[in-house]
Amino acid sequence: MTKTIDYFFSLGSPWSFIGLDPFVELAKRHQLTIRPFPTTLIEENGGIYSKNRPEPRRAYWTKDLKRWSKLRGKTLLLENRPSLLDPTPSSFMVIAAGIDGQDWIGLTRALQEAFWLRAENIGDPEVRKTIADKAGYDGAALLARELATDVQARWKDNHEAARVGGIFGFPTYRYDGEVYWGQDNLPFLDQHLNGERVA
Repeated sequence: MTKTIDYFFSLGSPWSFIGLDPFVELAKRHQLTIRPFPTTLIEENGGIYSKNRPEPRRAYWTKDLKRWSKLRGKTLLLENRPSLLDPTPSSFMVIAAGIDGQDWIGLTRALQEAFWLRAENIGDPEVRKTIADKAGYDGAALLARELATDVQARWKDNHEAARVGGIFGFPTYRYDGEVYWGQDNLPFLDQHLNGERVA
């Protein structure tokens, strides 16, 4: 019987980006089917955008992110980023790819690499199209699907599923009724999948 894991993430989350590859590797090793829930921070459940946190916490968040990104082999462009980058619309493209049976993981990776390694504005439709094309997708077709009824309904459903499920930050993995928040919790998820549920 195929095991399924729910994956709540945001393309605008650097933690989702640096945790994507190790999560996908873990899922392959355990032969998991990943059910994607791209969405945005769930403020109703206590999620707080980094820009709204007190400066000491923001400073620690940045330092911790640099430590983890180095450990994960990623070099994030965190300083001197343009201030008006909104990655939210890129989620519509990923949802469209998933609904249409395409490799949404590969598209997610391509978009996040552009956003976090090169500070490209993936909120811009033409930028998204170019990234998708370079990654081997039909960027124009995916772009045309972004505002389709089924895609927008899935976007709303994802947020509601996260809210009801008690999700507040990203990435979050839900398996067998247990929630694991943060890419640093992958070892505990791995233990659970190995039959060694910690708590």
